[in-house]
Amino acid sequence: MTAQSVLAIAAHPDDIEFVMAGTLLQLSERGWQVHYFNIANGCYGSQSLEPAQCSALRLSEAQAAAALIPATFYPPISDDMEILYTPQLLRQVAAVIRQAQPQIVLTHAPLDYMEDHQNAARLAVSAAFTRGMPGFVTSPPLASYDGPVAVYHAQPHGNRTPLGALVEPSHYVDVSSLVDRKRELLAAHASQDQWLGASQGISAYLNTMVELNREVGQLSGQFELAEGWRQHLHLGFSPAGFDPLRDALDSVMVVRQ
Repeated sequence: MTAQSVLAIAAHPDDIEFVMAGTLLQLSERGWQVHYFNIANGCYGSQSLEPAQCSALRLSEAQAAAALIPATFYPPISDDMEILYTPQLLRQVAAVIRQAQPQIVLTHAPLDYMEDHQNAARLAVSAAFTRGMPGFVTSPPLASYDGPVAVYHAQPHGNRTPLGALVEPSHYVDVSSLVDRKRELLAAHASQDQWLGASQGISAYLNTMVELNREVGQLSGQFELAEGWRQHLHLGFSPAGFDPLRDALDSVMVVRQ
């Protein structure tokens, strides 16, 4: 077994910062190795830049954010709106799993406001499932490995399903003391300030992130600001009761089943 390792798998640059970064920081402070992977390159996240220019800019922003954690960075493998559940992408995501060999995988909610998020979650789950399958050939080819892994789904964007239902997590991680660092990480994605305001009505995106964390904190009944998680069913991933996120962050977490 490698050292304790957590892998965040998100759709686009800045998704990790919105809903996962506080948890990654808490784990990093406890000695966990952090791995950071956006499947898509963010190429359409601008109203003024050409896709190639935009993806290059957003790559540099994501690399800067990952360095602040600090985290091992994996380059994107898809354009925006092309995160589809295909064998090609699955083999590439599975290769990242086999490189990082995480005990914890953090990814999007199964139901989220856009398909890229949902398909990123599907790919992350299946890639983790194939970690111990010698016959499943990844791209690039990497050896399978044995070991339990727990997959946790983040809050959907806006803390709600695509049909508007509030999502209540089972695991609440206190990020109140980390809000300034979360702001710093998200601020690395400076190109998104104008884009999110124009395309999705999200003004002052740093404050939006804090307010979403505040709502989760209120749901926790204990923390001012929190990130929320729901654990994927253990079957095919680990023994029953395997909950490494709870074990690692017990002192800064509330768990409600």
